[in-house]
Amino acid sequence: MFASADYLDLEHTAHPKLFENQNYVWDALKQVASYLQFRLKPAILGELMGKPFISNHVFIGKGTIVEQGAMLKGPAWIGENCRLRSGCYVRENVIAGNGVVMGNSCEFKNCILFDEVQVPHFNYVGDSILGHHAHLGAGVILSNVKLDHSEIVVITPDGEIATGLRKFGAIVGDRTEIGCNAVINPGSVIGSDCMIYPGVNFRGVLPHGSMVKLRQELQLIEKR
Repeated sequence: MFASADYLDLEHTAHPKLFENQNYVWDALKQVASYLQFRLKPAILGELMGKPFISNHVFIGKGTIVEQGAMLKGPAWIGENCRLRSGCYVRENVIAGNGVVMGNSCEFKNCILFDEVQVPHFNYVGDSILGHHAHLGAGVILSNVKLDHSEIVVITPDGEIATGLRKFGAIVGDRTEIGCNAVINPGSVIGSDCMIYPGVNFRGVLPHGSMVKLRQELQLIEKR
């Protein structure tokens, strides 16, 4: 239950070792900092447009374009053929695969993005894992801290599972779509091939192939 292979195709990351010998898929988040400390070899092999800020603790793969106005604080490992748009803020301990879009006014911290993930507009991705070809609509927030700052648990039909983490956003499975302005609350685990409608406020476990819709009652009145 909650094994990495249940949510993520490890053929679509260059960093499968992060998921070896882990009891739960979210345990990989505990390894990101040490993984980068020992394996990261800083280099810029891609193209820089203008003068984005890139620290000495960043690797950028071939074919990746980093636009002016982006800030890569690092440590960070960015794959090949990615696009980091102006206003992208990459904080500490970020791993992004190949073909990833990291967009305008998006913030990333202690997260793993598999190949072809799209996070294009006004998003926050903290302490989270996004599977192959996952997509966040504009304004989607993966919230990673509870209001009382207590340990985050995963709520299942069979009870709660302690994560040992005080910061944990979400697991978003392969090919899952999350609509604009949705808020995914701490400790959420979303299966592959899911769809969450715009504006949804979600917390919990969403099985593979599920859809979460939001219904609103709209009232139309005459303007006076």
